[in-house]
Amino acid sequence: MAIVEVTIVPLGTESPSVSHYVAEVHKVLENAPEPLKFQLTPMSTIIEGDLEDLLAVVRRMHEVPFNRGAQRVSTSIRIDDRRDKASSMESKLKSVQEKL
Repeated sequence: MAIVEVTIVPLGTESPSVSHYVAEVHKVLENAPEPLKFQLTPMSTIIEGDLEDLLAVVRRMHEVPFNRGAQRVSTSIRIDDRRDKASSMESKLKSVQEKL
């Protein structure tokens, strides 16, 4: 199980507001056939699942701004792929909270 943080930014749009692009990208996650967990944050989206599934869905997400008229898209991806033990978004948060 891997965790991916992804930020997709359309460049050269008519307005500095990108919330309508974010909403359309989020629909890709809501309709994904892959078994994923995801969390929208104010600055990015966190997705949990099998790494191959994550990369496939991120690829589809990256295409959304192009399909909505953007001519350039910058996508940043951070991957946390721990293989020595099971990890999840919840377990990572719980581990920190236990130490507070």
